[in-house]
Amino acid sequence: MQTKLFRRDFTLVVIGQIISLFGNAILRFALPLYLLRETGSSTLFGVVTACSFAPMVILSMVGGVLADRVNKRDIIMVGLDFSTAAIIMLFYFSLGKIPTVPLFIVVLMLLYGISGTYQPSVQASVPLLVAKEKLMAGNAVINQVNTLSGLLGPVIGGVMFTLWGIYPILLLSAVCFTFSAIMEIFIHIPHEKRPREVGVFRVVGKDLKESYQFVKTEKPIFFSVVFLVSIFNLVLSAVMIVGTPILITQVLGMSDTMYGFTQGALALGG
Repeated sequence: MQTKLFRRDFTLVVIGQIISLFGNAILRFALPLYLLRETGSSTLFGVVTACSFAPMVILSMVGGVLADRVNKRDIIMVGLDFSTAAIIMLFYFSLGKIPTVPLFIVVLMLLYGISGTYQPSVQASVPLLVAKEKLMAGNAVINQVNTLSGLLGPVIGGVMFTLWGIYPILLLSAVCFTFSAIMEIFIHIPHEKRPREVGVFRVVGKDLKESYQFVKTEKPIFFSVVFLVSIFNLVLSAVMIVGTPILITQVLGMSDTMYGFTQGALALGG
């Protein structure tokens, strides 16, 4: 007897991920572009972008630990989508009333941090929602949505930014994240509460330490691979993330839509 992949709960998770990842990708494209257009400063753009990535690096590791320890639906998926909608609305009403650069740094750090925490939870929920023989297909669907958001998110963001500007994007994003959070309330993800005798921060620290010890003793080559990738990214990521938008919008004087297509082409190459 063949088991269906797209059963109710898994389908709702995929839909929620589409809304969350695409919404986050569009916002992370539009907000730095708006800052670059408003200030015209490539230095400020680079500083804000660098600050924004820091929480994602840290919270991606923490997100994996949380995905094992807490209720994936209530605390991570629903909670983060509602939080994102609230952050967007606060940003909407604060824009123009609070100093621009600190406001953008805080909001983008929160959005990148949420993205880093959200994704491990979704991936960890797949084995709980699909049959064992469909696990590879389920993981492929989740990863494909992630890839498409990086490919199409900037393109959609560029078109929307050119047509409507930043304010309608913010309102539409807040509505979409709210809808996603409400929909995710109806997802059933099995959760077995794991006992703990210490605080949550000590639990996270202990789990990360155990992970480090495992990699160090069982898979030491992992550190070499990470080092090589980091060296490549030190140069290439700076060119793609900071250099490309400045080149497209300031040096070449091209439209925001063309910048969106450029980012989409970079993602397609990836």
